[in-house]
Parts: sequence; C-alpha cells; structure tokens
Amino acid sequence: MHEIIDQILNETSKRVATIKNPDKDTHEIKMHNKRDIVAAIREKQITCDIPIIAEVKPASPSQKYMEIPPEKAAIIAMQMERAGAIAISVLTEPKFFHGSLENLENVRQKVGLPVLRKDFIIDERQLDEIACDIILLITGVLGDRLGYFVDLAISKGIEPLVETQSKEELYMALATNAKLIGINNRNFHTMDVNLNNTKVLAPLVRKYDAEHGTDHIIISESGIHSCADARTVIETGADALLIGTAIIKSDDIYHKTKELVEAPRCTKNFADPKMKESLQEYVEGSEHI
Repeated sequence: MHEIIDQILNETSKRVATIKNPDKDTHEIKMHNKRDIVAAIREKQITCDIPIIAEVKPASPSQKYMEIPPEKAAIIAMQMERAGAIAISVLTEPKFFHGSLENLENVRQKVGLPVLRKDFIIDERQLDEIACDIILLITGVLGDRLGYFVDLAISKGIEPLVETQSKEELYMALATNAKLIGINNRNFHTMDVNLNNTKVLAPLVRKYDAEHGTDHIIISESGIHSCADARTVIETGADALLIGTAIIKSDDIYHKTKELVEAPRCTKNFADPKMKESLQEYVEGSEHI
C-alpha cells in the first residue's frame, strides 16, 4: 500500500478504538429502511442514462475542496438527486477526507435515494455506527476477512460494495456473496489513475457470471471527470459510476451531475432491446419484493 493509505488505516484504527458498543436498535433501523441500489441502477439503464452514484466529497488526501457541514451536505445531495443520480455516496472518514457521520445522517434524512457510506471499514463495530443502505468494503484492506464482512453487512440489511483493483482482488470479491463489484481505477500502491483498469477487469466479471450463473453489478470508481470518460467506462462494461471530485469541484453541482447522467443517450450497452426487456423485467419484479 502507498504511504498515504497506510496513514489513513493507522488513523482509522485509532478512531475505531473509540467506538462505543452499538445501539441495539440500529440493526432493525437498517433492515426495515434499506433502499434498493440494484433496482435503482437497473431502472436507470432502461432510460439509456448513466447510473451515477454522486459523492459528497469535502476533500481528498491531497486537496480540500470545500467545507461541507451536515446542512450543506444535505443541500448538495438534494441537488444531485434532482439531477438524476441513482445514489449518494457520503465520505465519513474525518481526517483525510473531512467527512463525518453527521453528514451521512443528514443526507439520508433529506433524500430518498440509497446512501453509500464511504470509509475505510476495518472493524465490525463500524457497521453499527449509523444507518446506511450501502457500505464500501475494500478488498485490499480486508484481505481474508472480506467474505466475513460481506456476509455481516448483508445480515444487517446493508448492501456491500466490494472494491477491487486487480485480477487477484477481483476473484476474491467474486467468491463472496456481494452483488456490487467496484473497480477502482486508482492503484493504491502508486496512487496513479487509469481508466483502463475497468476495461481490463469488467470483462472478467462478465465471464465469471456467464460461467457461474451469477449476475454482478460493476461500478467503476475514480478518474471519471468528463462525459467522454463516463462513456468510455460504460462502453467497456461498467453498469454504474461512482463520481466525486468532478462533481464537487464543478461550478454547478446540479448541472454537472445531470450532464454526466445524460452523457450516453444510448450507448451500445443500453440500446440492445433484449437487454432493455430483461432489465424491465428485473425492475418490475423487484417492486414486489
């Protein structure tokens, strides 16, 4: 891991050590109020728009973008929702990304979309800190504990988004019960970003699904700044995109989100009538679950 990742994990360990025993009612809150990210992605694909998970991102380790207190986080998230985002990602890591649990809580109260908790999850107590619909689990961080954390999240009514960066990590993720497979275009060893990572790994997910009768959702993460970038990763096999910096640094969060959502207006991935029919059947079926 790159030095900055090691620093983040070290600080996360200190933060986790201060977590109190989980509230007994938290589990029930999550189980009964979960918002379905899979159905949201499939429904957006039918419209020939790009499913965008837009991120409330105050900072990255190298740069602070803006001060985002809880009230502002909610306002930003509502703009993203109006612009057509299918989910909101909220950073909760406080030191390097300037995120907070309060931001996530306020966002989830104000929007009707699924909300992703984006943090460095290393301890099961973090899964009981706050209600969320999706939680990021990083394969390179959890290693052999990945399957346990995936099952634990699912048991609590949380959809795990399992992030991968290499073929080895990808097959570790596919061996779990996770539906959402994240492909991070940022290398945690060099911190370099290359959209080609999605192009290389996405077909391996499709091949795995064809051979095993599974159906994973591929979410491309990092390095997506323009409509051209968005179209590129969709055409190489991604189902949805997680975008933070490009949106939060724009002059108009609403219009930047809308621009990225409407980027394809029917790429080849979404234009196939058989695929659209299959997606429609999935969405209609999910309404009765």
